[in-house]
Amino acid sequence: MRLSTANIFDASIATLQRRQQDMQNAQTQLTSGKKIANASDDPTGAARAERAMATISRVDANQRALEASRNSTTLGEAALGDANELLQQIRETMVSAGNASYSASERAGLGNKIAGLRDQLLAIANRGDGAGGFLFSGQGSSDPPFLDQAGGVRFNGVSGSIQTGNIDSFPLTVDGRMAFEQARSGNGTFITQALDNRFSPDVSGKPIPNTGWIDAGRVTDPALLTGHGYQINITGSPGTSYDILDTQTGASVQSGAYVAGKAITFEGMAVTISGPGADGDQYDIAPSTNSLKLFDVLDQTVLQLKSTDRKGPEITQSNSSRVRDIDAVMVNLQNVRSQLGERLNNLDGTEGRMAALKQYNQAERSAAEDLDMVQGISDFQNQQTGYDTALKTYAMVQRMSLFQYINT
Repeated sequence: MRLSTANIFDASIATLQRRQQDMQNAQTQLTSGKKIANASDDPTGAARAERAMATISRVDANQRALEASRNSTTLGEAALGDANELLQQIRETMVSAGNASYSASERAGLGNKIAGLRDQLLAIANRGDGAGGFLFSGQGSSDPPFLDQAGGVRFNGVSGSIQTGNIDSFPLTVDGRMAFEQARSGNGTFITQALDNRFSPDVSGKPIPNTGWIDAGRVTDPALLTGHGYQINITGSPGTSYDILDTQTGASVQSGAYVAGKAITFEGMAVTISGPGADGDQYDIAPSTNSLKLFDVLDQTVLQLKSTDRKGPEITQSNSSRVRDIDAVMVNLQNVRSQLGERLNNLDGTEGRMAALKQYNQAERSAAEDLDMVQGISDFQNQQTGYDTALKTYAMVQRMSLFQYINT
């Protein structure tokens, strides 16, 4: 092997440069706090950190979508709370309208009050979300979702709700049709209604109203319910007997003596008819549907309160039916409000899971690319010591000739 002075100097310089580069790398790691500056530093660790960062980015996007959903849901829940308060005022007004001492003009005044509250409810149903949309627009609409027209208020949107479109798909709107137009009619199982006397019209050409009224009824045995419609006919003047017909089969279900205020029980149901009763009075019982519309109930309520040609039994029946319907739409709004509350609870739970997932991936990223400062300082000091040693060695070697180097 041949050695020359130039070869020795080159080897010393190469060692010095290598030591200097190692020390600079250690210093860079200490400055940045990262042990991976380029993917080539640690391909496996870099890939691990990249996967963690991608997951963190997805979680951040989901959190922004969740926050938008929480804001709209909170606004929707508050709006339904305001609507419930107005409906409670309407219900109290209807109860007071049942006062037998009130005149027709006084009831008309109560109707005007309810009409004003109805307009406030319409404003709530068309309340904006603060971002150019509407809280109860369903799947979206550029116009207010509830249109007040000649035939009454109608939902002008599309049922459903807008979703954020990310993996978790958080809802951004409330289904206005479900909230305001899909209450269960009657008592939730069946609906009672007083029909005009079947011996109508009278001599003046007007339908003869019933002399009695029927309550909302109740279920006595769910196992006996058939889901059929029924008609109760009163005979005798005053009423002495009743007969119940199944409107689906046409068969007589039950008959008996009519006693005002006494419950009539049949087919798992019980209803109470009050009033003296008259030959030809008839009442209808039909299965409940989820098609009771809040604004239709209020419009009918106002119309009936402003009517001036009603008699005692008609007023009692009307007030009883309207209170029943108001209770039904209130229950529906409360159910939707409960769903929004549950949605908020789910959002809180999802947020907690996302926070835990983000924290885990932050720890993964840190484990993959962050520098152990104690180890980093130790490595830097070692590199610095090696560099100092190489520098001193070079300084000594460059003053020696080849023969002096060999002799050492």
